[in-house]
Amino acid sequence: MQTVACDVLVVGAGPAGASAARVLADAGQKVLVVERRQAVGLPVQCAEFVPMPLMRAVHETGSRIQTVSGMLTVLPSGAECHSEFPGIIIDRARFDQGLADKAVQSGAEIWLRARFRSWDGDQARIVLDSGEIRVRPRFLVGADGPHSPVAEAIGLPPQKIVFTRQYTVPLLNPYEDTDIFLSDAFPGGYGWLFPRGPVANLGLGADRQFESDLKSPLEDLHRQMQERGLVGPEVLARTGGGIPVGGIRPMVHDRAVLAGDAAGLTHPITGAGIPAAVISGAAAGGAVAAFLAGDAGALESYAEDMMDQFGPAISRAAERRRSLESIWRRPEAREDHAMRSGWIAFEEYFAA
Repeated sequence: MQTVACDVLVVGAGPAGASAARVLADAGQKVLVVERRQAVGLPVQCAEFVPMPLMRAVHETGSRIQTVSGMLTVLPSGAECHSEFPGIIIDRARFDQGLADKAVQSGAEIWLRARFRSWDGDQARIVLDSGEIRVRPRFLVGADGPHSPVAEAIGLPPQKIVFTRQYTVPLLNPYEDTDIFLSDAFPGGYGWLFPRGPVANLGLGADRQFESDLKSPLEDLHRQMQERGLVGPEVLARTGGGIPVGGIRPMVHDRAVLAGDAAGLTHPITGAGIPAAVISGAAAGGAVAAFLAGDAGALESYAEDMMDQFGPAISRAAERRRSLESIWRRPEAREDHAMRSGWIAFEEYFAA
């Protein structure tokens, strides 16, 4: 069986993995990225909204579709609350592909349709269409999403996951808000409508311990948006995926680190994970490069920096999730005040 050596093996070519690979390659490391999909960024499993601080990455990748200026939150009673919430709707596939291209330009190598199978602390088993290859890296970066095989290989339990379902539908008029729907029909999640130029991403997420049928409530939401005159009846595309909502988990392990969704750096209420993926991926790459160059404390500094940057917001969101989990499918979940305390647009969310 063929064995390949490299300095760093990065598993996953999404925003976290590509950002890590770019930084590592820029530092002179020999970097191999393995990606299980046949094309970087596809299929898209994302509502495609990013906040303004990611403008530089959006510009670098040429992935901007449109800007949005506000958020319209619809409560269970039907009451609406509008708040300023500027951001950018991106072409997520182009964003991911652009980050991966930057990594390759820096010297990283990417293998597609390459599945990580195991890690024994010294070698990784990678399965390609042509057969199995052993990769012997000096270090391993797990940037392989919410169901991370790397995390499983180093002994971590599965993450708590919220599942999503999304339609792409025609948008009948230009729209500059993101719409959020809070309802007991989507327990453990929420519904959304994000404009994307001439179309919109219309979707929802829910915790399967409370609701396993995502199709029926999404079709109901689609009908409601048609009645509002926002979207057309056609469904142009369908997608879905999993979002980790269990909070941050241990990021530093023996000869391995985790970044992005694999590290639980996704917001447990909003599901936002792209900024944390880009930031943590780049930080992980820098820490691994420093560690391999002799800085023994670089990895722990990485974990501490990520906790400082994301820990407070993720901890608050995890606490709000636990509070909501106690009322889903009960009358309290149909009351506006309960939903206000569980959503970032309201002052109640940030109360002690």
